[in-house]
Amino acid sequence: MRAIAGLWRWRRNPLRRATDLTEAWVALVALVLIAVAAPVTGTLVGVTAQDSLQRSAREQQHERHLVTATVVRRLGGAPVETDPDTSAVGDSHSRVLADWTAPDGGHRRGPALAKLRSPRPGDRFGLWTDRYGRVTTRPLDSPTATTHAVLAGLGAALLTAGLVECGRRLIVWRMVRRRYARWDRAWDRAGPDWGKAGTGS
Repeated sequence: MRAIAGLWRWRRNPLRRATDLTEAWVALVALVLIAVAAPVTGTLVGVTAQDSLQRSAREQQHERHLVTATVVRRLGGAPVETDPDTSAVGDSHSRVLADWTAPDGGHRRGPALAKLRSPRPGDRFGLWTDRYGRVTTRPLDSPTATTHAVLAGLGAALLTAGLVECGRRLIVWRMVRRRYARWDRAWDRAGPDWGKAGTGS
């Protein structure tokens, strides 16, 4: 990492410039921020996301109910995949017209996605509904919520580290630009007479 490479400018050297020492300080601060701020930020984001997602998972598990539905007939359309977080590879869903009994005891009929490859009238399948019998998605489970929280924390840590490194590079780039500008001005002052006889060079 360039932040670590910049620390070599700490060494004693008669040719070391003030900007070299400043660049070493910038590299040290960036290294400390990457080592400390990035993990702390990732942890805070991960913990916050975990609390929020677990609360959402509990609410969904309380409000959503798995009922048994019966296929009335198959509806047109190709099999579709709807829930990549909870479905195994190769699972397919078919659109069907189905009957089911809502958690409140009412009878419902409507289109639904059945986890059946070739649904026939009378086939039964599990269907997630809300308390009123309206079709909904499978509730978020605790392991999936934890996975999403961990990914959010890792993403926040990497983003923090990336922002710190970008800030370090920007500061060093501006320092180098100023250094080059000073060299250009010094060269402009010395350039016309440099190497000519009688100029004392």
